[in-house]
Amino acid sequence: MVDIMTLWLPILLSAVIVFIVSSIIHMATPWHKGDYPKLESQDKVMDALRPFAISPGEYMLPKPDSMKDMKSPEFMEKMKKGPVGMLTVWTGSTSMGKPLILWFLYSVVVGIFSAYVAGRALGAGAHYLAVFRFAGVTAFCSYALGLWQQSIWYHRPWGVTIRATIDGLIFALLTAGTFGWLWPR
Repeated sequence: MVDIMTLWLPILLSAVIVFIVSSIIHMATPWHKGDYPKLESQDKVMDALRPFAISPGEYMLPKPDSMKDMKSPEFMEKMKKGPVGMLTVWTGSTSMGKPLILWFLYSVVVGIFSAYVAGRALGAGAHYLAVFRFAGVTAFCSYALGLWQQSIWYHRPWGVTIRATIDGLIFALLTAGTFGWLWPR
């Protein structure tokens, strides 16, 4: 076993590397450009929704009051008539500061879990590929697998999920490589 505190350098360095590479992927490549297309009538939709002063949050529409209500003719008609969807509302800020800080902290947490799993499974002096495997699988599960639920349950386009999963694989490989490189000898 390797104590997690001795792995602080690969934890932090892998988070920095993932942060930099994810920034390049999202800002310097067209990889995610089509993930969220513009709503053709966005101004009209925004004008129509503005008077409702919807609080920030996640909403489903139509939303039944109960399981029993889901089977009512009125609800079935709402579903049939449409539109049916999920709506995410947040305040008008376009500041990237807070999300970027949270993304970095998330990457540190992924590094901590990767360190924990690899550190419990392997001892000091473990072979690079063994460290790579344990840290990489843990990081991949953290960065990618949870995204699939969005396509399974919430109709997120599978193309968006697949691209994000490939990003997660890249981040996991970078994390695994960092841990393998800096593993205590």
